[in-house]
Parts: sequence; C-alpha cells; structure tokens
Amino acid sequence: MHILEKQDLSVRYLSPEDMSVAASLLYQAYHDDDVLRSVLAANDNSSYEAKLRAFIREELSSFGQGQQPMIGLFNEQHLYAVACVLESETQLQASRYWHWRLRLMLSAGYLQTQQLIEKENTIRAALDEYGHYYFLAFIAVDPHVQGQGLGHYLLTGLDDLISSNADISGMAVFVTQTSQKDFFLSHDYEAIKALSFEKVTGELLFKKRQ
Repeated sequence: MHILEKQDLSVRYLSPEDMSVAASLLYQAYHDDDVLRSVLAANDNSSYEAKLRAFIREELSSFGQGQQPMIGLFNEQHLYAVACVLESETQLQASRYWHWRLRLMLSAGYLQTQQLIEKENTIRAALDEYGHYYFLAFIAVDPHVQGQGLGHYLLTGLDDLISSNADISGMAVFVTQTSQKDFFLSHDYEAIKALSFEKVTGELLFKKRQ
C-alpha cells in the first residue's frame, strides 16, 4: 500500500483532464452499491458493469455541463479521491438536462433512467425544508490508499465548500450502509429520514452550515 503524507495533499476542483481517473475511482467505489445494482438491473455481471460505466460517464458529463462542484484530493498531480456535489436550486438537480436523459436511456435503459430520476425527486422532496443546500451525490477514494483517512480529509474540504457559499444551508447525503453512516456522523452529519428505493433502504443525512 502506498503511504501518503498529509502535508503533500491538496483539495481542488477537477479539470477535464481528471475525468477519466475520476470515472475509474467512482466505478470501483460504486461497483457493489445496493441502489445502483437494484436500479441498473442486468441479466449478467458484464451487462451491469457496462451500464454502470455508462451511468458514471453520463453523470460526470452532466456535472461538468451543469457547472456543479467536482472536488478532488490530489498528491501533486495524482488524483486519489473525488466528490461530486449537486446544488439544489439548479436545473441539473431539479429535472436533469434532456440530453442527459436521452443518452442515459440509450445506454442504461428507459426504466432504469426513470427510476434514477424518481430517486432524485424523492430525496429532493425529503430535503425541501432545508431550502438551498448541497447534495453529495458521489464520493470515492482510491482503494490502493484506503485506510489512511483520505475520505475524512476530503470531507473537510467539502466543509470549506459549504462555508464559502453564504446561501447554502448545509450538505446532504444518502447512505445505505452502517459504515457509511458512521463515517458521516463522525463529521457532524445528522440522520434526518429513512428512505427506500426498490428493495434498498437507506438514510438521508444532513450537516448544517456552521
């Protein structure tokens, strides 16, 4: 395992040149995600993996076109962790761009696309009382350097993102595993509501702006 020195780490926005590495990190992190495995239903594992790659590719594309925050944790020029955030009061969060829907329907399927949009709408409805907020859609750490606290370092960087926008009430995230919940609770997120999608149950967490 490669040991990283904390003083050599920096948090900054992703550039277009970082997208392929970011896609790889997200693919590894979400390969066994319960919600995506349920929604991106496939006859075999290779079909599922193809749909997952297409989904991640279209998500990153829509984040870029919607100018939504994509944050990376770097050691010099090497990207080791990534977080993708949606701002609530944007067209991207509200209904997705039509071309995103079309491309995802062609690659992942119409039903799967509608289920993903329904999931987003359910989460948005549950967060309505929080007004203008950020939603942490994806977070991933390179598996070769996990266990070194990089996820915690990245979340601290997201705190800076929240504090830099006076209009933001806080950051929300949806988790499906106890370990994920404990991770965010350790950073002062609070559980606000249990939600179910398909056969998967999880919890919506929220961290209020300090």
